[in-house]
Formats: sequence, structure tokens, C-alpha cells
Amino acid sequence: MAHPILHAKSSAKKFGGKWEDYIHIHNWLDETKGWHGHSLHRAFRHHSEGIFELQEKFGPEFKNSDNKTVYTRYVGEQHVKEDCDGYIPSASEWMKILMSGERPTWATRTKKLEFED
Repeated sequence: MAHPILHAKSSAKKFGGKWEDYIHIHNWLDETKGWHGHSLHRAFRHHSEGIFELQEKFGPEFKNSDNKTVYTRYVGEQHVKEDCDGYIPSASEWMKILMSGERPTWATRTKKLEFED
């Protein structure tokens, strides 16, 4: 699992600014690791509905330290894609795999971020 700071550095590379501009978003998405210390913690917020909840919580856009407008949803989509093998599942898809025990690759395989060792 990627640390929220690594996701934030990835966001800064993609959208500009500093990683500190994005850390609050990535911390919120990964806060659920404290609830369930397994990759399946993603079922709580790593889905299309969670991205829209993120947007409601933090607003639709913000200015980064380069004074560039960044869309909150795009940062959320980036995070989920990095953690779910390039895929954005729905909450319903997560519930189906939790109930069935099946583990599609997007539920268990993360993309290696450039900033990881």
C-alpha cells in the first residue's frame, strides 16, 4: 500500500505545486487504514461514490501553491487508480467482492509509485 505522502508527491508531479497541497485529500482517503489494516480498507472510500464524497467534503476545486486550479475529483481519481490497478470501482463492486470472497486484481494490486523504493 502506498503511503499518503507518496500519493501526494504523485499528485504534485501530475498537477503541479507541492505535495503539501494534496496531503489532506490522500490522508482522508487512506484514513480507513486505521479502521482495517488490510488492503480491503479501500472498500470504504476507494470507489466512485467515495470520490464524490471527497469532493463534497473538500470542495470541487482548490488552488495549489503554483496558484493553479486543481479539481478535487481528479486528485481522488488519481489516488484510487494508483491503489486499484488503474481502475475506479463502484461501492457496489466492493460489496460484491467482500460478500463473495473473490479478489479481482484491481482489489489487491496497486501500481508502484515512482517515489517508492
